[in-house]
Amino acid sequence: MTRYLSRGAQIFTDLFSLSVAFWFAFLFRFEFDPEFETYKLLFFSWPYVVLFQYLLMVMFGVPRFAWRYVGLKEMTRILAALGIASAVLVCFRLGLVHVGGYAKYVIIPLSVLAMNFIMAFMFITGTRVLRRILAEREERGQRARETDVVAQRTLLIGAGRAGVMVAKEVSQNPNLGMDVVGFIDDDPVKIGTTIQGHRVLGDTASMGALVAKHRVEQAIITIAAASGSSIRAIVTRCEEIPLPVKIIPGIYEILDGRVNLSRIRPVTIEDLLGREAVKLDLKAIGEFLTGKRVMVTGAGGSIGSEICRQAARFNPEKIVLVEQAENVLFDIHRELVRTAPDIPCVPCIADICDEKRVDELFTLHAPQVVFHAAAHKHVPMMEWNPGEAVKNNVFGTRTAADAADRHGAKAFVMISTDKAVNPTSIMGASKRVAEIYVQGLSQRSKTKFTAVRFGNVLGSAGSVIPVFKEQIASGGPVTVTHPDMQRYFMTIPEACQLVMQSATMGEGGEIFVLGMGEPVFIKDLAKDLIRLSGFSEEEIPVEYTGLRPGEKLFEELSCEGENMTKTRHPKIFIGKIDSYPLAEVERGLKELAAVTNSTDGEVVRKVLGSIVPEMTAPHQA
Repeated sequence: MTRYLSRGAQIFTDLFSLSVAFWFAFLFRFEFDPEFETYKLLFFSWPYVVLFQYLLMVMFGVPRFAWRYVGLKEMTRILAALGIASAVLVCFRLGLVHVGGYAKYVIIPLSVLAMNFIMAFMFITGTRVLRRILAEREERGQRARETDVVAQRTLLIGAGRAGVMVAKEVSQNPNLGMDVVGFIDDDPVKIGTTIQGHRVLGDTASMGALVAKHRVEQAIITIAAASGSSIRAIVTRCEEIPLPVKIIPGIYEILDGRVNLSRIRPVTIEDLLGREAVKLDLKAIGEFLTGKRVMVTGAGGSIGSEICRQAARFNPEKIVLVEQAENVLFDIHRELVRTAPDIPCVPCIADICDEKRVDELFTLHAPQVVFHAAAHKHVPMMEWNPGEAVKNNVFGTRTAADAADRHGAKAFVMISTDKAVNPTSIMGASKRVAEIYVQGLSQRSKTKFTAVRFGNVLGSAGSVIPVFKEQIASGGPVTVTHPDMQRYFMTIPEACQLVMQSATMGEGGEIFVLGMGEPVFIKDLAKDLIRLSGFSEEEIPVEYTGLRPGEKLFEELSCEGENMTKTRHPKIFIGKIDSYPLAEVERGLKELAAVTNSTDGEVVRKVLGSIVPEMTAPHQA
């Protein structure tokens, strides 16, 4: 009963608002002193105009909109309904120029129709906006009464789109414990303006004085696509004040135009190394993946699992997760079932070196797109276990690639590494041999074989950052192999997005290279991480231990003579690398097969060097 009373009240309010708008339009037109004939015209036309306007609103679904959640989309529909109603009335009016008798009482002045349109829109939307304002105020009051959280005076750094979203979310959730005092932004045009009820107080240079004046207790960086250098400058400024600072998730984590404020977190080393958001050709990736059967080998690894997440965004027919390690396969499968419930995800425990098992999986699932991320990747570990590097990285790749060729997959994308360029390590050389094999296979296969090279990914399992964090947590020291050690870095989501973009470009046989930006000194990485953890270098020292087996001081993304060329994407390049005849590659693999069980690194290195002539001896510290 309450529901019908509420709906009846809304209908009455709408009809009353339209009526008031029509009356005011007439009264304004005749300066509140209409003649008797004008009153007759008003009374005669009033019900017809109001009912016609309401009929158009019903046709546009306006009465079904919940008043509590009215927004720009609902206002647009109201504007369209009243606009079309007014246009019809104007046309009707223009068609009745020469009429007499009672028909003259439907000739409404054009100025009345124009004012009626404006006021009807104002009254109809105004009642809904007022309802929303009152409801939100009541909810905020209720939440404030129910929560015991003491709100911290918070400064939002960045008054762009993400900052507006944060301010909006905070205003609706008092239990988050944030009292926004205003924005900081370096855009002079924004300074002094008001956004979501909060002023842009000044720029970062004046932040110290503003923090003292407004008694600010914390700052949040609300720049979703800020560069690492920008975040570094902001963090340094906050440390000088001093002021605790946090950051919102990256732009790729912001979904449906909303910021998940539970994921606001302290600034991390990944933020200081942050890069511009990747711009993707979503249409091309959609055509490549939507409705396709996708297989990911190494699906539980850092890169493989992120490829699964990114691929799920494009609604493939199903995702086949191939992984040797049971626990990580369990984790990514459970995550995808939760986050992409409409996409069948098939977990398959398999060793890619097991030809029979791999062939069974291809027969059963007939994948059309294969992302081959399974590999042994740790340089020193592969120096100690050289035969396993060859077995997994070379022959595992051959097994997966041959199966893709044999079963008619449309595309096979091999994840490679910058360590395959002028390799000094067994791991790097094994990945280069894998590149050579897929290039050779592409010469006779209908499957489109490509490889994608990139450098280190931030936060991947076993990478330098988790190791540094563990060392800091245990009290130090933080160990760096050499003061001149440099590496390229890229976030895991960025790398995987670019891998998928690269896959849409290849014709077969290409080796794509991702633009990694500028290399980073590992010693600087260590020092930043110590500082972000709240320590000084006196408390947590950096120690240099010397290069490990197979390591290089500098990584390269392409060999001399590869003549990198641009693609249509600014962060993706193609290496013009001559492919080897497949017969020649097969002869090299026969020699390599004989040493897969060898524990003698020099023996394995010699055979790899015969296939990869650019392989060199490791750097000596």
